[in-house]
Amino acid sequence: MTTSENTQAPDIDSPDLLTLDPRGPVLLVGGYGTVGSELARLVAAERPVLLTGRSEQRGAALVRELGGAPHAAVRRWDLADPTPFTAAVSAVVGVVNDPDDRVLRAAARAGVPYVDVTRWTVRLQRAATVAALLRPTAPVLLSSAWMGGVVGLVAAALAERLGGADRVETAIRWDLADRAGADSVEFMDRLGLDYEVISEGRRRTVAPLTEPHTVRIGDHPTRVARIDTPEQFTLPLTLGTTTATTRIGFSSDLSTRALLAAKHTGFFRWGRGERWQSARRALLYSPGAGGTALLRVDVGHAGRTLTAVVEDRSGQAHLTAVGGLLALRRALGSDGAAAAPAGVSFPEQTPRPGQVVADLAALGVAVDISPATGLDAAA
Repeated sequence: MTTSENTQAPDIDSPDLLTLDPRGPVLLVGGYGTVGSELARLVAAERPVLLTGRSEQRGAALVRELGGAPHAAVRRWDLADPTPFTAAVSAVVGVVNDPDDRVLRAAARAGVPYVDVTRWTVRLQRAATVAALLRPTAPVLLSSAWMGGVVGLVAAALAERLGGADRVETAIRWDLADRAGADSVEFMDRLGLDYEVISEGRRRTVAPLTEPHTVRIGDHPTRVARIDTPEQFTLPLTLGTTTATTRIGFSSDLSTRALLAAKHTGFFRWGRGERWQSARRALLYSPGAGGTALLRVDVGHAGRTLTAVVEDRSGQAHLTAVGGLLALRRALGSDGAAAAPAGVSFPEQTPRPGQVVADLAALGVAVDISPATGLDAAA
């Protein structure tokens, strides 16, 4: 098959040539963005990394920080450029928007373990379909639940203690002082679109930013409202959850109420398209110096509920990178369990749910688990 010479998006069937080298570096596509840089630092402590993006110059400083060859290297791979990319790698992690599943296809065809931490729900659903059709011979771990799959992992840990997970309620406190890359807030473009959830065992369609209420997340009462995230799709499939809900709110109640007011005016419906893109994303895009990532997961089963409060004082980019690292270990079978199975899986399918809290703690993420009470349960 010949490669197009124009500058349009690449043909989804054009073959980038990846090959599996178990001793090769981990390829981080988008490896020097906000989340990618955090993940590169974590992965480089365990194995060599190859960073790619649209500009080698942007990644050069990070490569020097990581010690240079043989620990780290950088190459150009612009996913909008149809020029085929070739590399011999041990695994691939997608840390960048990949709308045509180009990276996924290249990894699956080469039999290279693949992890992705960047997809919103609809794109995760499509990626799962693409991977199933390609029949990969290596793991394809779609770890795009909130914060690189951390929500799914924590839900699995609580479900093991309870013997199941009938309800999973997640509440996120977004710290406005924190850093956030532009890609990480692309879900703002979804706030004008209704989405499907499982509630009390039945499918129904809900609108984003509806059903607001206040929940205590750690020491912080936080007003939160519905948002579309991948774990609401995957948990009913993997854990048999009959109600899965995720809500989000800001560290500033005033900002949360402004977001809800924008929703009430219909802004996220009439303000769609490129003209209003910067205004939409400005509501969550945080170029701050850093803050704390804080979220709460409530899991209920057979009349009992456990609450986990997850806190990462290094911020949401670091917490997402931690989720990505744990997903990479699972895909490589280097997490102390048997080798990961070939084909599509999700983070909550970990064979080690009892080790999740310890794994997170070892990477600087605190998880406080306690029985929920009727006064503060997220439900």
